[in-house]
Amino acid sequence: MIAKARIFMDAGTVSRERLDQKRRTRAAILAGARDLMERGEPVTVAQAAKVAGVSKATAYRYFTDPATLTAEAGLAARVATYEEIVAGAEGLRARLLAITLYFFDYPCDNEVAFRQFLARYLDAWLADRKSADRGARRAVMFERALREDGNVPPPAWPAIVNALTLVTGAEAMITLFDIAHLDRAGARATVRATAEALIEHHLGAAQAG
Repeated sequence: MIAKARIFMDAGTVSRERLDQKRRTRAAILAGARDLMERGEPVTVAQAAKVAGVSKATAYRYFTDPATLTAEAGLAARVATYEEIVAGAEGLRARLLAITLYFFDYPCDNEVAFRQFLARYLDAWLADRKSADRGARRAVMFERALREDGNVPPPAWPAIVNALTLVTGAEAMITLFDIAHLDRAGARATVRATAEALIEHHLGAAQAG
């Protein structure tokens, strides 16, 4: 039993390391694209890869369309840091809620740019019918809050992160604006109430377990 548990722990560690490496590589490519933009040079996947110091083949596994790369690089550059987002939030519940609301407010503040980005992203998907990874910045921050708190067992993290990821971001904005026909205040209140309920449910279940 101990040996089997060790295998699962090792597998989880390897999976986490691979995911973290993918995120670092993706961030490096986006940084390369921003560097090109700041220098006033055309952004291509190959050039962004060269600036980032990764192979062109690797870069094309993350981005196939330079327009999508450019759009995401521009949006990612303005995202606040984790420390800025959770400043003043005391306790895990407050930090998770702060992250949720920030990643709803941010696309609302940049609605046109986010809609354009999602349109390019979907066009790129239609071109090769392959689902490309997104930045997952909100998921990374949710995980960091859970890790820093230290009171929620790691096996419970995915359910919490996935639930909160679902109720925020540009996707939630579009659903609440276009389908539910809410104004921004009503949409934000819905996100807050849903997130609070999910946080209470998942943290209560994790701590009870």
